[in-house]
Amino acid sequence: MEVPAGLSAGKESSALPAAAALPNESQPTPATPVQITVLKAQDLKTIKSDVSVTLVRAEYNGAILGDSSKTDVLPDGTANYNFMTSFECSPDGPNPLDDIAQKPVLLTVIEVLQRQQRQKEKTVPLGQAVVDLLPLLQGQCSFKVSAPLYAVPTSPLESLHPEAKGGLEVTVCTKVPLLSAAQLSNGNLLSVTLEAAYSVPEAFAATGPLQNYMACLQVPAAGEKEFPLLFKNGILKLAGEKEPLPRPKKWPLANIMAPGALSIPNSFIVGGPYEDEDGELNKREDREFRIQAESTKRIVWDMERRCYLDPAAVVILQKRIAECRYWPVEVCRMPVAPSSKGKTSKADKGDEDKQIFFHGVAYVNMVPLLCPGVKQIRGAFRVFTYQDSEVFKKTKCQHSVFRDLRTQLNLTKEGSWTPGISTPLSRAVPSKTQKEDKEKITKDKDSNRRMSNAPKIQLSDATVEAENVTYLSLDGQQYVEAGTFLVMEIKLDKALVPKRLREELTRRVKQMIPPRPPLPPRTAGAKKAVEDYHNHVTSIAVAILSEYHELFGKRLPDQGAIDHQTLEEQKRQLNFELNSSGKYFAFKEQLKYAVVKIVREKYLKTTAFETQEQFQAFLSELYVYLVDQMHIALNQLLSEEAASPAPLSQTTEEQLWLFAREAEVNKDYKLASLYHQQRVAQDQRNIQYWLDYGAFCLLLEETTKAQECFRQALSLEPHHIQSLLLCGIVAVMLQHYEEAEIFFEDACCLEPSSIVAWTLSGLFYELQNNNIQAEMAFREAKKLLQAQLAKERSIPEAAEGEEGKKHISAGCVRSSSPGPEECLPAPSPVSGLSQPPCTIFMKAVEFLMKVNAVQFVHRALAHELLSLQGGPSCAYYLALAQTYLLKEDLSKCEECLCEAIRIDYMNPNVWAQKGHLCYLKRDFGKARECYEQTISFVEDAADMHFVYLRLGSIYLEEKEYGRAKQTYLLACKNSASCLTWLGVGIACYRLEEMVEAENALSEANALSNTNAEVWGYLALICLQGGRQLEAEQCYKYTIKLGLRNDALLREIRAAQQRLGFGNPAL
Repeated sequence: MEVPAGLSAGKESSALPAAAALPNESQPTPATPVQITVLKAQDLKTIKSDVSVTLVRAEYNGAILGDSSKTDVLPDGTANYNFMTSFECSPDGPNPLDDIAQKPVLLTVIEVLQRQQRQKEKTVPLGQAVVDLLPLLQGQCSFKVSAPLYAVPTSPLESLHPEAKGGLEVTVCTKVPLLSAAQLSNGNLLSVTLEAAYSVPEAFAATGPLQNYMACLQVPAAGEKEFPLLFKNGILKLAGEKEPLPRPKKWPLANIMAPGALSIPNSFIVGGPYEDEDGELNKREDREFRIQAESTKRIVWDMERRCYLDPAAVVILQKRIAECRYWPVEVCRMPVAPSSKGKTSKADKGDEDKQIFFHGVAYVNMVPLLCPGVKQIRGAFRVFTYQDSEVFKKTKCQHSVFRDLRTQLNLTKEGSWTPGISTPLSRAVPSKTQKEDKEKITKDKDSNRRMSNAPKIQLSDATVEAENVTYLSLDGQQYVEAGTFLVMEIKLDKALVPKRLREELTRRVKQMIPPRPPLPPRTAGAKKAVEDYHNHVTSIAVAILSEYHELFGKRLPDQGAIDHQTLEEQKRQLNFELNSSGKYFAFKEQLKYAVVKIVREKYLKTTAFETQEQFQAFLSELYVYLVDQMHIALNQLLSEEAASPAPLSQTTEEQLWLFAREAEVNKDYKLASLYHQQRVAQDQRNIQYWLDYGAFCLLLEETTKAQECFRQALSLEPHHIQSLLLCGIVAVMLQHYEEAEIFFEDACCLEPSSIVAWTLSGLFYELQNNNIQAEMAFREAKKLLQAQLAKERSIPEAAEGEEGKKHISAGCVRSSSPGPEECLPAPSPVSGLSQPPCTIFMKAVEFLMKVNAVQFVHRALAHELLSLQGGPSCAYYLALAQTYLLKEDLSKCEECLCEAIRIDYMNPNVWAQKGHLCYLKRDFGKARECYEQTISFVEDAADMHFVYLRLGSIYLEEKEYGRAKQTYLLACKNSASCLTWLGVGIACYRLEEMVEAENALSEANALSNTNAEVWGYLALICLQGGRQLEAEQCYKYTIKLGLRNDALLREIRAAQQRLGFGNPAL
């Protein structure tokens, strides 16, 4: 068996004790035989065409298990061995479970040469194959493989293709499973792959004495011991092409003669984007450095080491990661001692006092392995100088792992290794190799001032007790100067913290919020169509009768009949009222749908008529039928004397949403609630309506009511991400933390690409003091954001062109060299944020401000403040000001807005918010200046609707009616509402433009007929026009709806007194 350079052959098997596979001393586990059967070899002729007789040799863990009998090779290259051998696996024996995990069975096909006269029989290795025993630790008792057979070179100078040229059919079996059911379910398999070290120091050169590049880390296990995983014989490669991807991982073996057999079957290094890695150097700004380093001088291992962890070791592993998030991975370079023959000379004895050159350490953050469902971490990790104090501070490791392996590595004699600056080199007798190494370093110092020829860390016979003394590897400092980093992967077979399955999360959510049953199917047919027509006729008749009673009052039966002339006059007035108010048109629209249903369901007419005559004949028939049914409906109404309520005016959901927002801003929460309820009543299965209503309830701090709304939305669609997040937010507010965790986890599971979902989950876990999962969630959100920004930056500049420049946003115009994130689409009007958020926390703030979740907003802003470099941003101060404005803390709001203006004077949203602040403080002069500054920008603010409304009201107060009219018309153009048309009407009335004023007020009345101020100004217009009856009706509605504008009420009554009509009480 070939010994690795720089190591002791006799200690090879004991260098790596069984990792975590510790038996129970009270109940020793009996040995289990592992049977290996080599059935046959195939395609041997492809390795050597004239091969005739072969045998196969089986080895395991450095021991030869046996040779098969000599077997003739058939013409097709097949050799049937049917060779059976075995070895024993026992936690107490030489082949523990750890060896099963990381050491394969080595099979060597040996050619038996025909012996000549009086000569011994010769054998030559022909090919080698390896059989991975890992399935035995995954619950299998037997398996069969076709192991690739790789050719063995006949001389060291021969170069072979790495592809396999043959194969061996092998079966492996045990009588009983190697692992019990408890070990299988609660144990784990850990594998560590060390790929390479990049950007290595200049002192690493291919010339000069041979060097052994090594790395090592320790795995916690049950008990006090820790078990080292050692990576040896790293290959120094000079600058050139990058390492290929994918490339196979290699066994940590040294006794394999066929280079191709070093590759672990079906195990590859696949790489991936730097941004998806878990370590360091994964930012966008590190990309160029990584690419350059991967094609320059490097040390390559590509080696995987495995170890089995029993249930007790798994618990220890979790505990150690929680206590010490960083694990040290030590690296060093050792000169290779030349082999000596005969008696050891005095100078040769100095070889045992080897020094550790270039001693460095990388700190691997293992915390991600404690996150649910995470089974591996892979990334780049910077190498630092090894210092005892720094290593202990970060990892709680008190000494170097190389100290524990000094006997196996033959680094010292029988004395103990004392940390600290070593004694001068003159105290030890240097060997020839050491002298050469020292001379080389001295020469390198002359050419590179960064290197040092100071005394190295030497392993001497000194027995000084200085366990806690910090020692510094001066060579190791070159790792920091060169920017050296390791790329490695740590992988578990099962996650330490199981992740709840998506199905389980969905089931838990359904248990908390059962899905709403579907609406009952609607009954259709001719009978239902006629019944609907009767209902509509009855409803309209009741509404017209109510209008008649309001105009002329109720007439008692004993008052006698009304003469014909009076009836005609009343009919004329009633028609005028219905037409002027738009109610006649509304009644016709109500009947239209019922008539269409009768045409389709009763007359089965769904296509166009062929001739005009057919069409007219059908209309005549339909008219007669509808009149007859109308009389039937009216007779039923008069006979039963039952009245139904008047139909509500039909407005669109966009209008209702706008009206609700206006009422919220004006703090008329009762009216806003009414509009939200109307939206929900129009379509109870619309998720967004319920979410908007719930957000309004959060504004009023009615948390329980908000919870009902959000749960109603979630019951309509259990996989709706926004509903899940809002349910989680409300659950946190109500301190239902277990439910909140289910909601947030389900949201991240259903939409793993949602930055907001991961950020809110992180804020929740931080609230629970679960810092590990909080960190994982924030890291995932940042990774997604980086990918999103990188995708936006990848848009070719050529695609923008001249036409694209015309559409560039004002936010980009303000910046001399805008980044892609500045040109993103503007956020929704509710957010109040102009520039799109470029951090995960500002993205969360944007979402939270829409739903009035102020508690979470403050937590996100706190993180934003800590994560910012160079001080808070304008967006930060703007969001903070909005939260103070919601709480009516006007002084703090003003402070934040002043800071925001100082940072970004040209931001229209900041000026709009400052205008709102001054307006609420009733400082209308400053509010006007701020609003005028806002509308002067090329880019509109997010809430221009309210800017126009409030600026228009200020103009009305200052009697600048022309400006008020133009401002309100701009508001009507963007989003018309009752208030915008009311403003236009008031301005026109003050400008004595009565026709335009009446038209505007009529539009306002059509949008909302419950606004007392609209009726008041209509009463003034009717008074000015001498329309007595209409003036009285408008005045009546003004009083009935409770006009709060005392000045307007006094103006109406003064006009009534002056003109002598308009008030029935006069």
